[in-house]
Amino acid sequence: MTRSQVYMDNHSTTRVDPRVVEAMLPCFDRDYGNAASRTHSFGWRAEEAVTRARVQIARVIGADPKEIVFTSGATESNNLAIFGAFEALRAKGDHVVTGATEHNAVLDPIGSLGSRGARVTVLPVDRQGRVDPDDVRKAITARTILVSLMFANNEVGTIHPVAEIGRICKEKGVLFHSDAAQAVGKIRVDVQAEGIDLLSMSAHKVYGPKGIGALYVRRKSPRVILEPILHGGGHERGLRSGTLNVPGIVGFGAALEIAAASMPEESRRLRDLRDRLHRGILERVADVRLNGHPTERLPHNLNLSFAYVEGEALLMALDDVAVSSGSACTSARKEPSHVLRAMGLSDDQAVTSIRFGLGRFNTQDEVDYVVDRVDGAVKRLRAISPLYSVARDGAGESTR
Repeated sequence: MTRSQVYMDNHSTTRVDPRVVEAMLPCFDRDYGNAASRTHSFGWRAEEAVTRARVQIARVIGADPKEIVFTSGATESNNLAIFGAFEALRAKGDHVVTGATEHNAVLDPIGSLGSRGARVTVLPVDRQGRVDPDDVRKAITARTILVSLMFANNEVGTIHPVAEIGRICKEKGVLFHSDAAQAVGKIRVDVQAEGIDLLSMSAHKVYGPKGIGALYVRRKSPRVILEPILHGGGHERGLRSGTLNVPGIVGFGAALEIAAASMPEESRRLRDLRDRLHRGILERVADVRLNGHPTERLPHNLNLSFAYVEGEALLMALDDVAVSSGSACTSARKEPSHVLRAMGLSDDQAVTSIRFGLGRFNTQDEVDYVVDRVDGAVKRLRAISPLYSVARDGAGESTR
């Protein structure tokens, strides 16, 4: 990577690790069989490769390999968990609980459950983006069948008190689903310790290929039953029909195995780089606000609001630095982040935010370069901002 192309948008996607590519290559030109073909060695080898990947993925989250259902990504996993659980349990209840800062891949499916007769409770978050477990407890009723709360937020990196929420769900006999696309492979995730019944994952967030993900589906205590949303062939124990993406699955397994082995060292290194970036910006740029929890946050996440600077304008000014103004899945809507608004930021504050997502291939030299670029870009934009001129003359409000 050259200095003119600094990539710090690792929440939206990651570069595929060369070791993952190496693991995948045989699946394209040698072991290219269909894993459902049971009558020849090509199919057997493909099935063996899929089984190895199930073991690799299950080991990282503390699951049984038989509890891993492959999908096309976290969005499909979320849809299968939400619609599948609702349809399977609708005779028992019709109430679903979620949070205000969830990804749209959760909020949209849950919102559409209303047309199927569901009642939905959307829980607030505090100013640091965390759901209060007591709010979860109070929201659960005799008709509640599912609580869906993400493990870690994709915009501000805040980590929910997942284990406590899981205990509450177990006490109440309610299924607990967590979208862990941003957490798996980055921080410790243990579905047993955290009481999670359904967990969504995606390979391309953890240096694996795009187009492959998985849903963990608990098999006992309780045994989770889902209605499939795709039909035709009965693959994946009938939960997800369709020919398996063997190269993607192999890549996913390799990516998570690498991530698990390097997690302690990599988390420390990314946290150090993230903090260096944050300190560097604060030392040189005034009126900057950190969004998200100061400590209970993903190690590679930094979400900052720059007062009197529109985030989209700053993105354009940082034309040689890949960062984003929020979720890659919703940024095209050009609206203030629903995550930041839920945390209490005004629309004016929310549109000034930038998300930096550091990753495995970033360097200290790149961090220092980005500090320089942010400093220069913010100062140029503020120099032409009438609002900043007023604030500089004493009528504004510091947000640091």
